[in-house]
Amino acid sequence: MSSVLERRSAPPPADLSPAPAKRRTRVLALPEARWALASLLLFLIALPLHLLGAPVWLSGPLFAATYITGGWEPGWEGLKALKDKTLDVDLLMVVAALGAAALGQVLDGALLIVIFATSGALEAIATARTADSVRGLLDLAPSTATRLLTDGTEETVAAEELQVGDTILVRPGERVGADGQVLDGASDVDQATITGEPLPVAKQKGDEVFAGTVNGTGALRVRVERDPSDSVIARIVQMVEEASETKAPTQLFIEKIEQRYSIGMVIATLAVFAVPLAFGSALQPALLRAMTFMIVASPCAVVLSTMPPLLSAIANAGRHGVLAKSAVVMERLGQIDAVALDKTGTLTEGTPRVTDIRPLPGTRLTEDALLALAASAEHPSEHPLARAVVDAARERRLSLHETLDFTSTPGRGVSAGVDGHTVEVGSPARLLPTAPDTVRDLVEELEVTGQTAVLVLRDGAPAGVIGIADRLRPDAAATVAALTELTGRTPVLLTGDNERAARHLAAQVGISDVRAGLLPQDKVAAVQKWEGEERRVLVVGDGVNDAPALAAAHTGIAMGRAGSDLALETADAVVVRDELATIPKVVALSRAARRLVVQNLVIAGVFITTLVAWDLVGTLPLPLGVAGHEGSTVIVGLNGLRLLREAAWTNPGRRGTA
Repeated sequence: MSSVLERRSAPPPADLSPAPAKRRTRVLALPEARWALASLLLFLIALPLHLLGAPVWLSGPLFAATYITGGWEPGWEGLKALKDKTLDVDLLMVVAALGAAALGQVLDGALLIVIFATSGALEAIATARTADSVRGLLDLAPSTATRLLTDGTEETVAAEELQVGDTILVRPGERVGADGQVLDGASDVDQATITGEPLPVAKQKGDEVFAGTVNGTGALRVRVERDPSDSVIARIVQMVEEASETKAPTQLFIEKIEQRYSIGMVIATLAVFAVPLAFGSALQPALLRAMTFMIVASPCAVVLSTMPPLLSAIANAGRHGVLAKSAVVMERLGQIDAVALDKTGTLTEGTPRVTDIRPLPGTRLTEDALLALAASAEHPSEHPLARAVVDAARERRLSLHETLDFTSTPGRGVSAGVDGHTVEVGSPARLLPTAPDTVRDLVEELEVTGQTAVLVLRDGAPAGVIGIADRLRPDAAATVAALTELTGRTPVLLTGDNERAARHLAAQVGISDVRAGLLPQDKVAAVQKWEGEERRVLVVGDGVNDAPALAAAHTGIAMGRAGSDLALETADAVVVRDELATIPKVVALSRAARRLVVQNLVIAGVFITTLVAWDLVGTLPLPLGVAGHEGSTVIVGLNGLRLLREAAWTNPGRRGTA
């Protein structure tokens, strides 16, 4: 079963042409889902009738309809594959199901059909939603832009009509229409969708801006430097699409194994039927022996060897807040031997918070007084740093003063009248370029520890400095240690944030390999390099900028609470409750599932080999063959269901590579 899923897991290229309506594909709009649902409903209606001994004329048509609705598509695809001289495993499953029905084992065959139809539908749904998400990424870039003409007038044009060298005007609150360079103006630009930085970045003349990022409170004139089709956002779409197409690196090997098994079983079945006839056996005994062979050699137990452990692991992980999107994902999680972690929103909470309050000597201000002064001035501002200061004051239940004459200058800070004083809060370098040594030393002390320093001036004189940082998740260090134990390698930090902040955080959690200042394509290049060295890399991230790396990796996990829609759809698994510590747990659970899969395959192989040998060498009674076949199916099914227990999550067993 896992081989079938693996072969189906690579989605087709997403249609990225401008669609009139970029909406999520409805589940029942997919033909695979409709046929699988019909097959399952028919089976559930027929099952109680069969078990209660209802007349064949009542349950028979329902089982027949189950076979048709669930098996016609894989059967038809298998027949088409025969034209290319390829014996598809799906066709073999349909033949095995029909063989079971021919000998009266209608229930076995129907169950086999339902399992395969359902798995195909789940993979089709995952593929469709990923394609929808990739198309939806194009919505990040605005559809129109304001182009400035040489005579100084403005015109609104479609963003895709912009050309390199054009000048565009980006007003406050608008999205930047193209990748380019700032010619004039100053503003704070939120570019988290591209770099993952938690805070807006000050932009002024000469700085680079990216299409799809959100302008702050200032107006910018930007010269277009890249064709819209070559923007960073467009390249993210292309990389996600390309990486998704090559999602299953073991596909060719698995298909080769399927071919050998399929051909061997068909030849063996024909031989079991024809050889006795050639030596004078009667038709009915020869046919009975051949059909018994078809039953005992049927891969029903092999099918259930993989699905119960993997589906049980998926259900157990789901109860603990980790959504694995398919059995393929759960299987692949246990194969990883290297981990790459994003910083903002992954190792950190993704929300800036006040971490340090330093009143300057001689100001006679306490920490609370300094914070109240800054929060009063920042209260009207919508800047994330301002919200962090105001939130900190509220947490301490401080009373804020009335604000007068509030002004905000992009890249510099705010100014306001507070309690009879003029209070300024903002960038130390912009507010006080020639700051005293005490202020410079304090700012440097905060910045060297990865904090953003915010200077507070009262009537033009320094009053204190406030440190703001993105808070580390409480379980980050333990997660890094657990992942190191699982893989034998310390995780690597991949982030678009600055080097100093990244290295400070990495040191706190025990990471030594830090790659900072990365754009999405840089993260993909790093992952592809490791994959080229035959590492199976797990990437954990949360933002749009992480989506290409999530798709390029052997397995990708997205943090659910703050994760972007694209990251959530592109990732193979999602941490719904945002608990970082669940990641090593689900990897260990996957390895336990893989061990049970191996155990089940051994059990199934022993039963099939024994029963087949008995049928070939001696005379295996059909009821005994059916009992042995069904017994092996029940055993491997119950063995796989062990992973539903709570103990499977808390103590999944041996942690080594499965």
